[in-house]
Amino acid sequence: MTTVTPPPSPSTAPATGPVPPPAAPHSCGHGRPAAGWRLRFAALALIWGFSFLLIKVGTHGYAPLQVAFGRVLFGTAVLAAAMAVRRERLPRAVRTWAHLAVAAFFLNALPFSLFAYAELTISSTLAGICNATSPLWGMALSLVALSEDRPTRRRVAGLGIGFLGVLTVLGAWQGFSGLDAGGTAMALLASLSYAVGWIYVRRTLAGSRSSHLSLTGVQLALASLQLAVVTPLFTSLPDSFPMVPLLAVVMLGTLGTGVAMLVQYGLVAEVGPTTATMVTYFIPVISTAAGVTLLGEQLGWNTPVGALIVLVGAALTQGRPGPAPAPAAGKGIGRRRVGNGRP
Repeated sequence: MTTVTPPPSPSTAPATGPVPPPAAPHSCGHGRPAAGWRLRFAALALIWGFSFLLIKVGTHGYAPLQVAFGRVLFGTAVLAAAMAVRRERLPRAVRTWAHLAVAAFFLNALPFSLFAYAELTISSTLAGICNATSPLWGMALSLVALSEDRPTRRRVAGLGIGFLGVLTVLGAWQGFSGLDAGGTAMALLASLSYAVGWIYVRRTLAGSRSSHLSLTGVQLALASLQLAVVTPLFTSLPDSFPMVPLLAVVMLGTLGTGVAMLVQYGLVAEVGPTTATMVTYFIPVISTAAGVTLLGEQLGWNTPVGALIVLVGAALTQGRPGPAPAPAAGKGIGRRRVGNGRP
């Protein structure tokens, strides 16, 4: 795969990195994708769902920036190994590297750091639910930044419903009592950062001649470099290296970032972006179950109810955008477009 077609709309894009173009699905003799993709789908949902628990455990022994740095560093190692096995070539254009540096900041370095800081004061359950608001942010921003994303009644309704879901999760009728405003704001800003990054990727990297794997690998490597510069400025070297938090950071990077991106890439190529990206809706469910059962986090009635409302709103924002202006004659003919049918 040598050409990357435009990624999905940021209102439906996952919070991980550039999405590869869909390839012809592997069939089982009846024109249907092989059943094995369901196991990988479930594995990806579990990996990403448990990522918020791993962040929480990691911050028990290390500073948030150190957790974020370890995450991108180990994730980069996994993708670098995959690139070496597949003999992928790095992008050559300086402009591509510059765009990837910006994408690395908004899709990796900034949100990973914000989530780690947020989980110092909020539960992993709440962080996972805040992550689910990314499609809502993306839809709202794309209406302003992307002319081809025209609003429809369904998508605007989804945005409003999702906002009500956020207020329900936060317990707005109680004056947000018992809620750490700073930590919650950082988690929501992390979700917003994903949406900003996706809009930037869509506007600048669509049509890049480099493979998806090489683009993602370079993006993570640049995020590692960014955090390698910033982390020593705001943290000091740990006096000890507690094993459980260290293992959590290693798993967060290797599984939750590196392996997850490879699995995601394979799913999109096999079953297409629409089916593959449905994994997003399982993440808050798994993060909530993990936080409550393994970390003993408290769960009020408004948290699952609000999360369900958020997911309904996010699903509605993934409806098809309104009609865009017809292309000029002879332009765009035969080009595969990856639109809102989306990780």
